[in-house]
Amino acid sequence: MHIPSNMTKEQVIEEINVVVNRLAHKYTFYGYEFEDIKQEAFIICMEALPRYDEERPLENFLAVHLSNRLKNFVRDNYFTKDETEKRRVAMPGQLANEEYIIDYHEEVKDRLDYRMMLKILDIKLPASYRSDYLKIIHDVYVPKKRKEEVLSFVYEILEEHGHAER
Repeated sequence: MHIPSNMTKEQVIEEINVVVNRLAHKYTFYGYEFEDIKQEAFIICMEALPRYDEERPLENFLAVHLSNRLKNFVRDNYFTKDETEKRRVAMPGQLANEEYIIDYHEEVKDRLDYRMMLKILDIKLPASYRSDYLKIIHDVYVPKKRKEEVLSFVYEILEEHGHAER
C-alpha cells in the first residue's frame, strides 16, 4: 500500500472510506450487491494512490478518480462498442429510472416529473430516514419493519404534496 508522506495508514484508509461511502451508492448496478461495489471502489482507490500528487487534497483526488473509473465501467459494460450508434445494451441501476412516472390522481392520468418528487423528498426527508431510503431505492437490504416505516413516511411526504395515492 502506497502511503503519502504527509499521512498515516489509518488516515489514508479513513479518507478512502469517506469517498467510497459517499459515491458507492450512486453506482449500484443490476447483478452487483452494494457491498461488492464498495469493496471494488476501495480497491480502485488503493490502486490509485501511487499516482496521487501530495500537494492536493487526497479526498478530491480519490473522488474524481473513483467516479471516472465507475463511469468508465458503465460505458464499457452497458453500451455497445459501435461508435456510429451508441445504444444501451443493459441497464445499470442508477440509469434505470424513466424520466417520468405515471400518477393516477382521481380520474385524470397525468405525467409527473419524478425529479420534482425527488427534490421534495430531499428537502422533507429527515436524516434519520435518509440512509435507509437510499438503500431501499438501490435494492440494498433493509429489515422489513424499517423498510415499511421509511416507505410509509415517504408516502406521507408525497401525499402531502399531491404526488402519491395509496
